[in-house]
Amino acid sequence: MDNIETLLKGVRELNIELNERQVNNFIKYKNLLKEWNKKINITAITEDDEIDIKHFLDSLTPVTTGLFDRNISVIDIGTGGGFPGLPLKVYNEELKVTLLDSLNKRITFLKEVIESLELDNIEAIHGRAEELGRMENYRNQYDISISRAVASLNTLSEYCIPFVKLGGYFISMKGPDVEDELKEAEKAIKTLGGKIVNVESINIPQSDITHSLIIIEKIKETPTKYPRAGGKPKKNPL
Repeated sequence: MDNIETLLKGVRELNIELNERQVNNFIKYKNLLKEWNKKINITAITEDDEIDIKHFLDSLTPVTTGLFDRNISVIDIGTGGGFPGLPLKVYNEELKVTLLDSLNKRITFLKEVIESLELDNIEAIHGRAEELGRMENYRNQYDISISRAVASLNTLSEYCIPFVKLGGYFISMKGPDVEDELKEAEKAIKTLGGKIVNVESINIPQSDITHSLIIIEKIKETPTKYPRAGGKPKKNPL
């Protein structure tokens, strides 16, 4: 039996139950992650317990918001090894999920995981958020845009909010100290049509790690000039 005891204990702390198919899918996912990581750099986290805590359980913490229990569309911006989008899909297969990353090697890995786990209504696409966010078939198309990517909140907001439908949400997964970032991002969030509705402090089960979930509702249309191209969201944040 593969070592997923930490995951099984942790989901109970999140008041989540996993059936046999979900458990087996997490085992397959972990094995593929470790196998592929020998060939390409997907993650620096390679120990079983660490993967369970810092990837799987962390990715499942947004479930506590109650926003992922429905049949909704989700885009995961800068997904990397599939986090948090793929664990959320394993938890709720009714979600319609898009995994977006700018590194094609990671997308190749994610496509193999999706095929191995026999998941429907999920795609992994290679591209840049500032380009796709201007395209009709992606802009304003998602109930939730989520990101665990390492970027400042004002930059992430410009990448992520354009994908969200009116009344939908952008959820930014951050570390414990977000007050300064929130202040710096106030202008950007308002300019892009968003409004901060909640900041939830979450303890990742089976660890002493605390993270924040910043929940931003889209209350107005994003002006058509955003997101800006040419790396401007990062070089010159709003």
